[in-house]
Amino acid sequence: MSAPTVYDVAERSDVSIATVSRVYRNPGSVRAQTRERVLEAARELGYVPSGSARGLASRTTGVLGLCFPDYADPDAEADAEAEGDADDAVMLYSDQIIRGMERAARRHGYALLISASLEGGPESLVAKVAGRVDGFAVLAQTVPTEDLEVISNRLPIVMLAGPREIDHLDHVVVANADGERALARHLIEDHGLRRLAFVGGDADSPDAEARFSGFQEACREAGLPVPGAPDLRAGMMTRAEGARAAEALLDRPGDRPEAMLFANDQMAVGALRALDGRGVRVPEDIAVTGFDGIPLSRIVQPALTTVRQPMRQLGEQAVELLVQRLGDGDRAPVSLTLPVSVVRRASCGCGG
Repeated sequence: MSAPTVYDVAERSDVSIATVSRVYRNPGSVRAQTRERVLEAARELGYVPSGSARGLASRTTGVLGLCFPDYADPDAEADAEAEGDADDAVMLYSDQIIRGMERAARRHGYALLISASLEGGPESLVAKVAGRVDGFAVLAQTVPTEDLEVISNRLPIVMLAGPREIDHLDHVVVANADGERALARHLIEDHGLRRLAFVGGDADSPDAEARFSGFQEACREAGLPVPGAPDLRAGMMTRAEGARAAEALLDRPGDRPEAMLFANDQMAVGALRALDGRGVRVPEDIAVTGFDGIPLSRIVQPALTTVRQPMRQLGEQAVELLVQRLGDGDRAPVSLTLPVSVVRRASCGCGG
């Protein structure tokens, strides 16, 4: 019988994998009731969080690592607790990547070590992971490029999302610009909307910037004014940030936008709540769209039009590339672009 994994604990306690991770690395950040549920599930399963004991007598650990910023949305977690929702309903982008990596790692006989806290800086993050794994995946903007260059001399690394900053590393990204371009074209061509407002992320976020680039392309193709920057930026891209952005766009002088396009679903969900609070009807008065395709996008009212990216597949492909690299360190580096799809729902005026 195989040893229990973080995924088993997440399923048993009805929370996300990221929540289990936070229970062990930063327990004070998790609500007491949720923390006790996770720890009880771990005790029942006999789960041990550290895989560092493996490989002491060998040169391998049997562990793959994942480094990513902690994208926890406190507003989403508080709402889930208050409303009694299963944690899966507020599963975020990073949670889906973790799930994909964990499943693929298990198929290949590896455990997964997750390092998501940036406390102490990126050097601390690398130190936590690099010496305890056979290879690891890193989300863009998580670890400085110069540190990755050094580590990649002794460990396989796969870059997830963002531009391919290091040519000799394997790289997986989704078609962010294509997806946002197709979404904006849908609003323009199928719904006849012309006044579009784009709410982006931090200028250092490669995914958010790629999505804005796709928005610019759609505006250019339609003969609309092409903005040089998003109408607003939100650093954390949470529900609260989305609500604040929606309020700000409503209060901006001049004509209201006919559509608000958000760089991720979390912000779009926050905007839906803010607009409802102001008596603004969606989509009759303003259309709202997101990006990612997280589970929550299906169940909010109105259901959110979005761009679905293959988040679990992103994690699975990262593991496949790591395993291939471990088997053949001399093969040519691979760069994969995974396709995305526009999901048309009620928040833009579509029925599906």
